[in-house]
Amino acid sequence: MRRKSPRAPSIPLDDAIERAQKLYEKEKRHPAPVDAIAQHLGYKNATNGAAASVIATLKYYGLIQRDSEKMISVSNDLELYMFSPTEEMKRDYLVKWLKTPPVFSDLLEQYQDHLPSDGTLRFNLIKRGFFQEAADACIAVFRRSVDYARYYEHTQQDEVVGEESINQEVDETPPSEKSDITAEPQTLSQARPVTPIATSAETYAVHDIDRIPVRLTRGRKAWIEIPTPFFAADKERLKAQIDLLLSDDEDDFLE
Repeated sequence: MRRKSPRAPSIPLDDAIERAQKLYEKEKRHPAPVDAIAQHLGYKNATNGAAASVIATLKYYGLIQRDSEKMISVSNDLELYMFSPTEEMKRDYLVKWLKTPPVFSDLLEQYQDHLPSDGTLRFNLIKRGFFQEAADACIAVFRRSVDYARYYEHTQQDEVVGEESINQEVDETPPSEKSDITAEPQTLSQARPVTPIATSAETYAVHDIDRIPVRLTRGRKAWIEIPTPFFAADKERLKAQIDLLLSDDEDDFLE
Protein backbone atom coordinates (compact mmCIF):
# COMPACT_ATOMS: atom_id res chain seq x y z
CA MET A 1 0.00 0.00 0.00
CA ARG A 2 1.32 3.43 -0.95
CA ARG A 3 2.26 5.49 2.08
CA LYS A 4 0.43 8.78 2.53
CA SER A 5 1.31 11.93 4.42
CA PRO A 6 -0.47 12.44 7.76
CA ARG A 7 -3.89 14.05 7.68
CA ALA A 8 -3.93 17.84 7.61
CA PRO A 9 -6.29 20.59 6.38
CA SER A 10 -6.03 21.25 2.66
CA ILE A 11 -7.50 24.78 2.80
CA PRO A 12 -6.91 27.66 5.27
CA LEU A 13 -9.26 28.33 8.16
CA ASP A 14 -10.84 31.44 6.62
CA ASP A 15 -11.69 29.57 3.42
CA ALA A 16 -13.06 26.64 5.43
CA ILE A 17 -15.32 28.90 7.49
CA GLU A 18 -16.67 30.55 4.34
CA ARG A 19 -17.55 27.16 2.86
CA ALA A 20 -19.13 25.95 6.11
CA GLN A 21 -21.28 29.09 6.14
CA LYS A 22 -22.52 28.16 2.66
CA LEU A 23 -23.65 24.83 4.07
CA TYR A 24 -25.41 26.65 6.89
CA GLU A 25 -27.24 28.88 4.41
CA LYS A 26 -28.52 25.78 2.62
CA GLU A 27 -29.26 23.39 5.47
CA LYS A 28 -28.98 25.38 8.73
CA ARG A 29 -28.17 22.72 11.38
CA HIS A 30 -30.08 19.91 9.66
CA PRO A 31 -28.10 16.77 8.70
CA ALA A 32 -27.78 16.21 4.95
CA PRO A 33 -26.41 13.41 2.72
CA VAL A 34 -22.75 13.75 1.81
CA ASP A 35 -23.55 14.16 -1.90
CA ALA A 36 -25.85 17.08 -1.08
CA ILE A 37 -23.05 18.61 1.00
CA ALA A 38 -20.65 18.27 -1.93
CA GLN A 39 -23.17 19.92 -4.26
CA HIS A 40 -23.65 22.84 -1.86
CA LEU A 41 -19.88 23.30 -2.02
CA GLY A 42 -19.95 23.45 -5.82
CA TYR A 43 -19.07 19.87 -6.73
CA LYS A 44 -21.08 17.27 -8.65
CA ASN A 45 -20.91 14.68 -5.87
CA ALA A 46 -18.76 13.51 -2.98
CA THR A 47 -16.74 11.07 -5.13
CA ASN A 48 -14.90 14.05 -6.58
CA GLY A 49 -11.41 14.09 -5.08
CA ALA A 50 -11.44 17.83 -4.41
CA ALA A 51 -14.86 17.59 -2.76
CA ALA A 52 -13.71 14.78 -0.48
CA SER A 53 -10.63 16.78 0.51
CA VAL A 54 -12.64 19.90 1.38
CA ILE A 55 -15.25 17.96 3.35
CA ALA A 56 -12.50 16.19 5.27
CA THR A 57 -10.86 19.55 6.03
CA LEU A 58 -14.08 21.02 7.39
CA LYS A 59 -14.25 18.02 9.69
CA TYR A 60 -10.60 18.43 10.77
CA TYR A 61 -11.35 21.98 11.91
CA GLY A 62 -14.52 20.90 13.70
CA LEU A 63 -16.79 22.98 11.44
CA ILE A 64 -18.96 20.02 10.47
CA GLN A 65 -19.86 16.72 12.09
CA ARG A 66 -21.10 13.34 10.89
CA ASP A 67 -23.72 11.27 12.68
CA SER A 68 -24.12 7.50 12.94
CA GLU A 69 -26.07 7.44 9.65
CA LYS A 70 -23.19 9.24 7.87
CA MET A 71 -25.28 12.38 7.49
CA ILE A 72 -23.36 15.65 7.76
CA SER A 73 -24.36 18.86 9.54
CA VAL A 74 -22.55 22.05 10.49
CA SER A 75 -21.35 22.24 14.08
CA ASN A 76 -23.11 24.17 16.80
CA ASP A 77 -19.92 26.23 17.22
CA LEU A 78 -20.25 27.58 13.70
CA GLU A 79 -23.75 28.86 14.42
CA LEU A 80 -22.57 30.44 17.67
CA TYR A 81 -19.64 32.02 15.85
CA MET A 82 -21.89 33.54 13.20
CA PHE A 83 -24.11 35.16 15.81
CA SER A 84 -21.45 36.11 18.35
CA PRO A 85 -22.04 39.75 19.43
CA THR A 86 -18.35 40.66 19.83
CA GLU A 87 -15.16 40.23 17.83
CA GLU A 88 -13.44 38.83 20.92
CA MET A 89 -15.96 35.98 21.14
CA LYS A 90 -15.51 35.25 17.44
CA ARG A 91 -11.75 35.17 17.82
CA ASP A 92 -12.08 32.61 20.62
CA TYR A 93 -13.83 30.29 18.19
CA LEU A 94 -11.14 30.93 15.55
CA VAL A 95 -8.42 29.92 18.00
CA LYS A 96 -10.40 26.83 19.00
CA TRP A 97 -10.79 25.71 15.38
CA LEU A 98 -7.14 26.48 14.64
CA LYS A 99 -6.09 24.12 17.41
CA THR A 100 -8.49 21.31 16.45
CA PRO A 101 -6.39 19.62 13.72
CA PRO A 102 -3.80 17.57 15.64
CA VAL A 103 -0.88 18.64 13.46
CA PHE A 104 -1.73 22.34 13.97
CA SER A 105 -2.21 21.84 17.69
CA ASP A 106 1.18 20.14 18.01
CA LEU A 107 2.96 22.90 16.08
CA LEU A 108 1.35 25.65 18.17
CA GLU A 109 2.30 23.80 21.34
CA GLN A 110 5.89 23.50 20.16
CA TYR A 111 6.18 27.12 18.95
CA GLN A 112 4.39 29.07 21.64
CA ASP A 113 5.88 32.53 21.05
CA HIS A 114 6.11 32.76 17.26
CA LEU A 115 6.51 30.51 14.22
CA PRO A 116 9.99 29.60 12.95
CA SER A 117 11.15 29.69 9.34
CA ASP A 118 9.55 27.59 6.63
CA GLY A 119 12.68 25.44 6.58
CA THR A 120 12.31 24.58 10.25
CA LEU A 121 8.60 23.85 9.86
CA ARG A 122 9.32 21.69 6.80
CA PHE A 123 11.93 19.68 8.70
CA ASN A 124 9.48 19.24 11.59
CA LEU A 125 6.69 18.00 9.31
CA ILE A 126 8.94 15.64 7.36
CA LYS A 127 9.99 14.08 10.67
CA ARG A 128 6.27 13.53 11.31
CA GLY A 129 5.93 11.58 8.07
CA PHE A 130 4.99 14.26 5.52
CA PHE A 131 6.34 14.18 2.00
CA GLN A 132 8.09 17.41 1.03
CA GLU A 133 5.29 18.60 -1.27
CA ALA A 134 2.64 17.84 1.35
CA ALA A 135 4.75 19.56 4.01
CA ASP A 136 5.04 22.73 1.90
CA ALA A 137 1.28 22.75 1.26
CA CYS A 138 0.59 22.24 4.97
CA ILE A 139 2.93 25.11 5.91
CA ALA A 140 1.12 27.52 3.57
CA VAL A 141 -2.30 26.52 4.94
CA PHE A 142 -1.04 26.64 8.54
CA ARG A 143 0.57 30.10 8.26
CA ARG A 144 -2.49 31.65 6.66
CA SER A 145 -4.76 30.08 9.27
CA VAL A 146 -2.57 31.35 12.13
CA ASP A 147 -2.60 34.86 10.66
CA TYR A 148 -6.37 34.78 10.16
CA ALA A 149 -6.99 33.74 13.76
CA ARG A 150 -4.46 36.37 14.93
CA TYR A 151 -3.20 33.63 17.19
CA TYR A 152 0.10 35.11 18.34
CA GLU A 153 -1.42 38.56 18.64
CA HIS A 154 -4.00 37.00 20.95
CA THR A 155 -1.48 35.14 23.13
CA GLN A 156 0.85 38.14 23.36
CA GLN A 157 -2.00 40.37 24.50
CA ASP A 158 -2.85 37.82 27.21
CA GLU A 159 0.73 37.92 28.45
CA VAL A 160 0.81 41.73 28.51
CA VAL A 161 -2.48 41.89 30.40
CA GLY A 162 -1.23 39.30 32.87
CA GLU A 163 1.99 41.21 33.49
CA GLU A 164 0.14 44.51 33.88
CA SER A 165 -2.26 42.99 36.37
CA ILE A 166 0.71 41.92 38.48
CA ASN A 167 2.48 45.28 38.24
CA GLN A 168 -0.65 47.23 39.04
CA GLU A 169 -1.52 45.39 42.23
CA VAL A 170 -1.76 47.96 45.02
CA ASP A 171 -1.59 47.50 48.76
CA GLU A 172 -5.02 48.71 49.84
CA THR A 173 -4.45 48.20 53.57
CA PRO A 174 -5.48 51.41 55.42
CA PRO A 175 -2.52 53.29 56.98
CA SER A 176 -4.07 52.89 60.43
CA GLU A 177 -3.92 49.13 60.08
CA LYS A 178 -0.44 49.06 58.55
CA SER A 179 1.07 50.50 61.71
CA ASP A 180 -0.24 47.53 63.70
CA ILE A 181 1.15 44.88 61.36
CA THR A 182 4.33 43.23 62.53
CA ALA A 183 6.34 40.66 60.66
CA GLU A 184 5.85 37.14 61.91
CA PRO A 185 9.00 35.29 62.98
CA GLN A 186 10.01 32.97 60.14
CA THR A 187 9.87 29.75 62.12
CA LEU A 188 8.09 26.52 61.23
CA SER A 189 6.23 26.49 64.54
CA GLN A 190 4.48 29.73 63.65
CA ALA A 191 3.78 28.93 59.99
CA ARG A 192 0.19 29.36 58.92
CA PRO A 193 -1.41 26.89 56.49
CA VAL A 194 -1.99 28.18 52.98
CA THR A 195 -5.73 28.60 52.42
CA PRO A 196 -7.28 29.42 49.01
CA ILE A 197 -8.09 33.13 49.03
CA ALA A 198 -11.51 32.71 47.41
CA THR A 199 -12.74 30.34 50.12
CA SER A 200 -11.39 31.90 53.28
CA ALA A 201 -12.55 34.95 55.17
CA GLU A 202 -9.46 34.98 57.41
CA THR A 203 -7.04 37.85 56.88
CA TYR A 204 -3.35 37.04 57.06
CA ALA A 205 -0.61 39.49 57.98
CA VAL A 206 1.49 39.14 54.87
CA HIS A 207 3.92 41.59 53.37
CA ASP A 208 3.08 40.87 49.75
CA ILE A 209 1.61 38.32 47.36
CA ASP A 210 3.45 37.20 44.23
CA ARG A 211 1.32 35.87 41.36
CA ILE A 212 3.45 33.41 39.40
CA PRO A 213 2.27 32.51 35.88
CA VAL A 214 2.55 28.84 34.86
CA ARG A 215 2.27 28.02 31.15
CA LEU A 216 0.12 24.93 30.51
CA THR A 217 -0.50 22.93 27.36
CA ARG A 218 -2.59 24.20 24.43
CA GLY A 219 -2.03 27.85 25.21
CA ARG A 220 -3.60 27.81 28.68
CA LYS A 221 -2.20 29.41 31.82
CA ALA A 222 -2.50 28.97 35.56
CA TRP A 223 -1.55 31.40 38.31
CA ILE A 224 -0.04 30.50 41.67
CA GLU A 225 -0.34 33.08 44.46
CA ILE A 226 2.52 32.91 46.96
CA PRO A 227 2.34 35.01 50.14
CA THR A 228 5.36 36.61 51.82
CA PRO A 229 6.59 35.25 54.16
CA PHE A 230 6.28 31.73 52.70
CA PHE A 231 7.35 28.97 55.10
CA ALA A 232 8.65 25.45 54.50
CA ALA A 233 5.44 24.04 56.00
CA ASP A 234 3.45 26.11 53.48
CA LYS A 235 5.42 24.56 50.65
CA GLU A 236 4.68 21.05 51.85
CA ARG A 237 0.97 21.84 52.18
CA LEU A 238 0.89 23.28 48.67
CA LYS A 239 2.64 20.21 47.25
CA ALA A 240 0.15 17.96 49.06
CA GLN A 241 -2.77 19.87 47.53
CA ILE A 242 -1.31 19.50 44.02
CA ASP A 243 -0.76 15.77 44.58
CA LEU A 244 -4.39 15.48 45.64
CA LEU A 245 -5.56 17.16 42.44
CA LEU A 246 -3.42 14.82 40.36
CA SER A 247 -4.81 11.76 42.13
CA ASP A 248 -8.34 13.01 41.43
CA ASP A 249 -7.48 13.27 37.72
CA GLU A 250 -6.19 9.70 37.67
CA ASP A 251 -9.39 8.48 39.34
CA ASP A 252 -11.41 10.21 36.61
CA PHE A 253 -9.48 8.32 33.92
CA LEU A 254 -9.99 5.02 35.69
CA GLU A 255 -13.77 5.41 36.04
